[in-house]
Amino acid sequence: MTVSHYAERPWLALLDDAQRAPLDPADSLVHALRDAVAEAPDRTFLAYFDARLSYREADELSDSVAAHLAARGLERGDRVAVLLQNSPHFVLAVLGAWKAGATVVPVNPMYKSAEVAHVLRDADVTALICADRAWESYLRDTAAGSPVRIALTACERDFQTRDDPRVLGFERLPQAPDADDLVAVARQGGRAPDGRAPRPDDIALISYTSGTSGTPKGATNLHANIMHNAERQATGLGLPEAPVYYALAPLFHITGMVCQFGACLNSAGTLVLGYRFEPGVVLEAFAEHRPHYTVGPATAYMALAAHPDVTREHFASFVNMSSGGAPVPPALVERFRERFGPYIRVGYGLTECTGPSATVPPGLAAPVDPVSGTLSVGLPGADTLVRILDDRGAEVPFGEQGEIVVRGPQVVPGYWRRPDATAETFPDGELRTGDIGFMDERGWLYVVDRKKDMINASGFKVWPREVEDVLYTHPAVREAAVVGVPDGYRGETVKAYISLRPGAEAAPDELSGYCKERLAAYKYPRQVEILADLPKTASGKILRRELRSRTDHD
Repeated sequence: MTVSHYAERPWLALLDDAQRAPLDPADSLVHALRDAVAEAPDRTFLAYFDARLSYREADELSDSVAAHLAARGLERGDRVAVLLQNSPHFVLAVLGAWKAGATVVPVNPMYKSAEVAHVLRDADVTALICADRAWESYLRDTAAGSPVRIALTACERDFQTRDDPRVLGFERLPQAPDADDLVAVARQGGRAPDGRAPRPDDIALISYTSGTSGTPKGATNLHANIMHNAERQATGLGLPEAPVYYALAPLFHITGMVCQFGACLNSAGTLVLGYRFEPGVVLEAFAEHRPHYTVGPATAYMALAAHPDVTREHFASFVNMSSGGAPVPPALVERFRERFGPYIRVGYGLTECTGPSATVPPGLAAPVDPVSGTLSVGLPGADTLVRILDDRGAEVPFGEQGEIVVRGPQVVPGYWRRPDATAETFPDGELRTGDIGFMDERGWLYVVDRKKDMINASGFKVWPREVEDVLYTHPAVREAAVVGVPDGYRGETVKAYISLRPGAEAAPDELSGYCKERLAAYKYPRQVEILADLPKTASGKILRRELRSRTDHD
């Protein structure tokens, strides 16, 4: 590796003592759970509507899940797929699987049968833990053609009694004869098997990439990778003792897994769960539980800000609010701060680096690049090296664009059973992110766009993110996504898909003209289409691939 100005880590001068301090994390989140039980056994660990589970109860319940899995023949190193929403069941399933020595495969509940089948086969999954409705509707048949031989189901109305119809308005089903009930198993009082405690270099998760650009690959997140970022989150956010976290991001996504579940458990805090994102439910939970921290995509903050009942008081308890998973327009950050008070701190990371590799520390505000108008995604951590490379793999000077590459203790060793993809993406253990960005001389990192999303209009490079940032400054725009579409004259031209804020009106020609006044002639969108909502992943990332496909089929 070439040693250069990046290796000097200029961002260290902007970090405080806590953020620069060496880490000594627990071996795994199972070990962190045991520490929390010893420290505060009766403290609430999980809050789910009117349900409260203490650290002692969560430890005992997950012990019993581990005992059941081992009794059913699950071996150390086997894979357990978990397909559940943000509920106590997810946490108990994951902790139980880890206590049994297994690797967890978190699966997006929005996946269709073929997508789940790919994961089950690719990860060679032994056990599947899922919602009872999903088992009855399609997962029984999907699992039948896979290596799965142990099935547990859960009704996510368990534990609580409010049955909020906005998110829990489904019926409770009879227990399936070919699957065991997760909650009944958890209440059997079993003991976790001896000798299976996770080791730092064991694979904790096989996290399948979101699939925004093709067939998902499984990143092998080690327990050591998780614990590094969980510890950095716990020590670097400036939160009070026993903090309250609200799980805005889905726990099956690496952001939710590490920055909410992992960091909360590692801090012996309280994790508030709301099944799935519904703006009214979330705002009521903010008022009830007064959380100190949450992290979610920009689209979630947009939805909260647009809710008719939202007030400044809903956000008054927050010490820190973060956004990750997708770019955040500067206009959204400022608009949110003006209306509600909190400053949304942007972060940058990928599944392959187990969540964050750069964040905006407490007490600092991310600068906006004066040339491009791009909001910085933060500073790398003290033990993380971020470099910017050109197409030949050579480092570029500060301020110049290139591919972002990351090296550090949060970077996974590779992809599950994909040696070729591992060699290509992780040469010498360094993650080639596929993202284009630059770093200024102080160490602030800026993400311009995905390398593959660049639009070539008449030979000029157009980064969709730059056009989207301009669109977000228009008062009528709620969501924006820009893609390249075929053009007989230019090769490609710029098309924008827009959803409008509630009650707002704007014509396509108006939005196109708005950009024309603020961008070079080759950058502004010649085509604008207004949709009710833009397609997103479950983690809130807008799917440009689906929008491009929509254009192809028009």
